[in-house]
Amino acid sequence: MAALVGQAGLELAKANAAREASLSACRVVIRASGSAIRAVHRLDPKHYDLKLAEAAASLRQAQLTTKCFPSIAHAGFLHDAEKEYAEAVLTRALVDSATLPSPSDIDVGIPAWLNGLAEAASELRRHLLDRLRNDQTDAAETLFVAMQEVYEALLGVDYPDAVTAGLRRSTDALRAVLERTRSDLTTTLIQLRLQKALDKAGEESLLPGGDTR
Repeated sequence: MAALVGQAGLELAKANAAREASLSACRVVIRASGSAIRAVHRLDPKHYDLKLAEAAASLRQAQLTTKCFPSIAHAGFLHDAEKEYAEAVLTRALVDSATLPSPSDIDVGIPAWLNGLAEAASELRRHLLDRLRNDQTDAAETLFVAMQEVYEALLGVDYPDAVTAGLRRSTDALRAVLERTRSDLTTTLIQLRLQKALDKAGEESLLPGGDTR
């Protein structure tokens, strides 16, 4: 009996070591992915590439460490790391209007990819508002269309949360962000059109024969 218990203890020690190592790696993935997303908003591709590479390396380490321990791999923290990494990759792709990489392209689970896509679309709000502040309305409208397309696509994924890792909540959150962004974008565009109309009216009033009273 003692031998059996001892052997079981050794196996648990291996599992615990794998958990600690993968948990540490996942923390790095989440931090580096967040930094990569901020670099996208700052229009800093060099820093983005650096942080994304750091996130990718740590994610592969975490995936490899948990490969022989399914219960640890499905404990939740690896999914969170994959989701954050997917969000970083997909945010850049959406901002650049590039073809989105598939889950297999970036080696993450489908639920992680879907939730990462929802959060990446939400991240476009910040980028869109930055473009509006810089009077880049065409770019802002393009980003809004991308947000809408992601939302509409995700609505078609109608499976239980146990299968999608809570995608419904992520999609609902995206809808709220989308509606706020629609309001902000509409208000800004109306103000710009009004300002242009006023400027045009002012210019016409200064033309010869115009009424300057």
